[in-house]
Amino acid sequence: MGPTAAGKTDVAVALCKRFPFEIISVDSALVYRGMDIGTAKPPPQVLARAPHRLIDIREPEESYSAGEFVRDAERAMMEIRAAGRIPLLVGGTMMYFRALTEGIADLPGGNADVRAGIDRAARQKGWPALHAELAAVDAVAAARIAPTDSQRIQRALEVYRLSGTPISKWQAADAATAGGRARFVRISLHPADRQHLHARIEGRLNFMLNNGFVEEVKALSQRPGLEPDMPSMRAVGYRQLWRYVDGQCSLDEARYRALVATRQLAKRQLTWLRSENEVFRVDPLDSAPVSAISAFLAASLGRGASGEAHGLC
Repeated sequence: MGPTAAGKTDVAVALCKRFPFEIISVDSALVYRGMDIGTAKPPPQVLARAPHRLIDIREPEESYSAGEFVRDAERAMMEIRAAGRIPLLVGGTMMYFRALTEGIADLPGGNADVRAGIDRAARQKGWPALHAELAAVDAVAAARIAPTDSQRIQRALEVYRLSGTPISKWQAADAATAGGRARFVRISLHPADRQHLHARIEGRLNFMLNNGFVEEVKALSQRPGLEPDMPSMRAVGYRQLWRYVDGQCSLDEARYRALVATRQLAKRQLTWLRSENEVFRVDPLDSAPVSAISAFLAASLGRGASGEAHGLC
């Protein structure tokens, strides 16, 4: 696990050379086809050396939920373990990690009409106003969700409107009955130098912009049926550049907004990671993070590189 731009892919690929690992992506944006540059999707040459499961499994017009991720990840883990290998879960979508390791409530399914109504209200009043509405009916969920986190606000309100029960109560009930899950060994890339991480974020964004990110968003904006408020286009960078290609702002403004949004995402990820227990934390900016993780894993697995096939994240 780790914040955006912490170097998770490089570390995971290096670990695959030392252990019988197979990577499962834990990223809510990498699931979408055609979203390669702005998601920092591993290039073909890297995927050829270290295949990643759960990449390119949806069209950008489609939705993908935490529940679907849990289903797909559990199936992938079963197949990897049946082949005598070890699942290595890699990514920064912390909600997916928690859903997989702690369980996910059997929530009501999505309803297009309810979501459309919530989106209309958001356009009129703004997401902070809808966050306030959520707080009035589900203070527990609202406390966990940022006032600008449109996707989670929408889902929490949708669940409440469909069922009359706060999403936090659904989740608490599931957590109380969760059990019998695989053992997970948790590893976090946790940069100690926030300014260095910010520099990496800015450098990666500049690289994306210099290598076709704008053109990628332009192509996406021309797809029939793809709208800027869909889950895929809420990914950081995409929603800001969509405003530029739609003529709503300058490229400089879009770049600035994307940079700020990415830094905010990293801050939320680090806050989430600090709340996790039983995590082996490594600074990816140290001299030998792969060696430190390898030594930890050799001890954790009990049998070194040929250890029992637990789930690693």
